Amino acid sequence: MTALRGELLSGNLSGVIDPSIGYGEQLRSRADALATLCVHAGEPPGEDGSLDPPIVMSSAFAFESAEHAARAFRGEEEAWIYGRWGNPTVAALETKLAALEQAEAACATASGMAAISGAVLTACEAGDHVVAPRSMYAESARLFRERLPRFGIQTTFVDGDVNAYAAAMTPRTRILYVETPSNPMLGVVDVAAIAALARTGANRPLVIVDGTFATPFAQTPLAVGADLVLHSMTKGISGHGDVIGGVVAGSAELVSRVRDTVIKGFGGVLSPLSAWLVARGLRTFAIRQERACASAAALAAHLAAHPRVVRVHHPSLSNHPGHALARRQMFAYGALLSFEIAGENAVVRGRTVLESLRLATHAVSLGDVRTLVVHPASTTHSTMPAETRRLAGIQDGLLRVSCGLEGAADLIADFDRALG
Repeated sequence: MTALRGELLSGNLSGVIDPSIGYGEQLRSRADALATLCVHAGEPPGEDGSLDPPIVMSSAFAFESAEHAARAFRGEEEAWIYGRWGNPTVAALETKLAALEQAEAACATASGMAAISGAVLTACEAGDHVVAPRSMYAESARLFRERLPRFGIQTTFVDGDVNAYAAAMTPRTRILYVETPSNPMLGVVDVAAIAALARTGANRPLVIVDGTFATPFAQTPLAVGADLVLHSMTKGISGHGDVIGGVVAGSAELVSRVRDTVIKGFGGVLSPLSAWLVARGLRTFAIRQERACASAAALAAHLAAHPRVVRVHHPSLSNHPGHALARRQMFAYGALLSFEIAGENAVVRGRTVLESLRLATHAVSLGDVRTLVVHPASTTHSTMPAETRRLAGIQDGLLRVSCGLEGAADLIADFDRALG
């Protein structure tokens, strides 16, 4: 696996956006660096010459002998045993995902929330404490705010600043949870600084990063000190809006613990068909992300100058609070942005824009080949209490945009028409 990554990785691996070469060239460099991995990692030709890994749908696997079975159950010999414990199609996808994240191992799960809850419950037990950001995916926030306290796990929500994390830490802190860029405000958190902070903790909390908005195209948190990185593969990784899945990547030891908890213990298993669909989507991942990230930067710049837009949130903009950090930490600024409508009755104005779009689609989720637009306050983040949304900076007139593969000029024209 390590040799494979070394042989196939090429191009810009620095994690630094270099403005001297232009953003388009930066994106091409990153796409070139990942393209070969996206196509070949985890997918050698089969013994029968087949180029695509087979979809292995068996729930159980035959043993060669009673002794073979016993050795397999004792962990003395690798073997396929039972579909909930492991599957060849899923394993091939995990190899590709680990390569993209520069990780020792990866564990695919049934959904992004299975990855998040599984990683957290692997690290925590009753009496433990988590530090997490205020601005984050609403269902993740609900996990920390409502569900984990039932198991005796408490969370302190803070701004995404390292000093705020430091002030919130206690001797019982087991996780410093990071979402960067954040949903839907596109806040950028300094992963290296959070990782350095974790190393000062008496009990060495784990740094877990949700990188769904960035994808492995735009950042690799493990390379700057994170312990685990997780994604909803439903989004940009699969990229086609036709499959649900999640992944946790990191050291072999940590991922093995997560696998034992979320896959064997809780049964959050990714189906072989879903794994095959994600792997198929990943073959075009690099070129899809290159296009979507370029369109997002172009649309963000255009909306930032629009008279009917009061504020645009995208790290590519020089006035974004995380712009300088994003240049140091990321390969690309990402394919997501959000913006706020100017004037009174922002909610009404925002819904009018949504209903006036002809090309962009009003739908939840993100990372699709189609551009998707949503009103977080009334949909994705409606489970957040209003005051919590306010503290996270999520205004009632905010619209979130996930750029797809349409032409940037066509997208700009669509938003211009809707805003008019």
